[in-house]
Amino acid sequence: MGHVTIDPNDKLAVMIEETGYDDHFHEHHHGDKYQSGFIGHYIFSMDHKIIARQFLITGIFWAIIGAGMSIIFRLQLGFPESDMAWLKPLLGKWITVNDGVGALSPEFYYALVTMHGTILVFFVLTAGLSGTFSNLLIPLQVGARDMASPFLNMLSYWFFFLAGVVMFYSLFISTGPFSGGWTGYPPLSALPQASTGSGTGMTLWLVSLTLFVVSVLLGGINYITTVLNLRTKGMSMWKLPLPIWAFFVTAVLGLLSFPVLASGFFMLIFDRGLGTSFFLSEIFINGQALDRVGGSPILYQHLFWFLGHPEVYIIILPAMGIVSEVLSVHARKPIFGYTAMVLSILAIGFLSFIVWAHHMFMSGVNPFLSNFFVIFTLIIAVPSAVKVFNWITTLYGGNIRFNSAMLFAIGFVSMFISGGLTGIFLGNSAIDIQMHDTYFVVAHFHIVMGIAAFFGMFSGVYHWFPKMFGRFMNEKLGRIHFWGTLVGAYAIFWPMHYLGMAGVPRRYYSFDTFDAFKHFGPMNEFITISAIIVFGLQLLFVINFFYSIFRGKKMTERNPYGANTLEWTTPIEAGHGNWPGKIPAVHRWAYDYGKDGKEFIPQYVPLAEGEVAGDAH
Repeated sequence: MGHVTIDPNDKLAVMIEETGYDDHFHEHHHGDKYQSGFIGHYIFSMDHKIIARQFLITGIFWAIIGAGMSIIFRLQLGFPESDMAWLKPLLGKWITVNDGVGALSPEFYYALVTMHGTILVFFVLTAGLSGTFSNLLIPLQVGARDMASPFLNMLSYWFFFLAGVVMFYSLFISTGPFSGGWTGYPPLSALPQASTGSGTGMTLWLVSLTLFVVSVLLGGINYITTVLNLRTKGMSMWKLPLPIWAFFVTAVLGLLSFPVLASGFFMLIFDRGLGTSFFLSEIFINGQALDRVGGSPILYQHLFWFLGHPEVYIIILPAMGIVSEVLSVHARKPIFGYTAMVLSILAIGFLSFIVWAHHMFMSGVNPFLSNFFVIFTLIIAVPSAVKVFNWITTLYGGNIRFNSAMLFAIGFVSMFISGGLTGIFLGNSAIDIQMHDTYFVVAHFHIVMGIAAFFGMFSGVYHWFPKMFGRFMNEKLGRIHFWGTLVGAYAIFWPMHYLGMAGVPRRYYSFDTFDAFKHFGPMNEFITISAIIVFGLQLLFVINFFYSIFRGKKMTERNPYGANTLEWTTPIEAGHGNWPGKIPAVHRWAYDYGKDGKEFIPQYVPLAEGEVAGDAH
């Protein structure tokens, strides 16, 4: 790549130059001439590391909005009689004031619940988590200069950004955002006249998520192609670090399932605007029969959940991969059962496509068919349990560093176990019929898919922050963030299991008029106060994050954690192209810790004479 001067005192650079792999990557491929200035370098960048930062910071923005919405509707649930007039400057006409007392309008309550779910599931835990770490780590850990197509990678972010702009705009229109639930079930979503929140807000919701699907597909094609085609010399699939396996399978899931959701969206658009009846039949509005027959809302449920269940693993698999890496690095031990971990990722990916109808036990599905989905839902717990066993065994006897990244990784294991166990109940159709649409479901999926995924995300941010920004986040604030979030998350969602077992339905605006439920008021107050505290702790994380970008402790060595993977071989301030000279070749797996009397042996170190590569691969 032109004239590169290697510092003879940099032993790592010298070793890479001597043993590395020259991919004939030249200066003009860096894209620098297209990326001069702030806008070219940071806004329309084609460098995967910059695009990862864009996904992360955009995800943080949406996380604040989505979590803020949950605080507003939790105030309604926890303190239904309180005066909310103080929110009128923020929410305008959605706060109705009678006799000087402000109340949240029911229509806007349902809009908040809908948008909270949509934003957190798609914009934060899909784009923010997978988009950030797939972009950051795939080229760095497989030994590639960049993604297979840097231009498509840039487009992937900008389609996500455009989807966000459309969704954000929908919050401010006069009829309000879509309010038919984040799943968008017809007929509410298929008829603009069905409710206030089914009008323009729903149209914008569909446009936004269609743009989002394009973003996911562009990113997924890139991730898969990069992993398959751009691995450095010696990097076989069985030497890949576990995060790369997780990101790879996640991209495959997205590529196969998101187009199915898009087809459902297109049919909804046709039903709304062109008079078709894909999802509508025998509908009455205000006593008037609509001329719509032949459709079935159950068809939409099948299309939605065919994405919806793989989506759970599109969210959780990247977190699993991140946690596997962080646990091994900071326990100073090889990951236990690497082959079993890879096979369990593949098994989860496969099984996630044949369990979707366990979301539909209440929709009139044939009970015989339900049994099929019950069986495979319970079977999918097996590879998940394998991963939990291997994480715990990796920790056992380790020389553990209890830093923020490690604490969140251990917290992830705790959340995944406790949230996963309640899923076994809901996977059983006989029990699910009793629990469906109660707070038990809310508690289950928030712990296992929401909080656990966030813990994986936080673990990754604290661990790879120096790789992204060349500085460290504040450890003391990180520990406060961890312990407060761990205790607070359990305080929010464990009581919800009891509410659900008592039959308290979700998505209800108020329980004051129900004699069976109004005595749960104090418990709802406790949950709401816990949620406010946890939200405050996330703002502490945001302050720590942005402060550390500019003022954090500087990274002074390439490999501060003593890790084995290739991302720690790049310069502290790596340019576009990652390595200034040759790309390091790979000789061993990523988890040689505590071997042959050495604390760690990086992947680029050749095997000694007679040495056997780790994990038999």
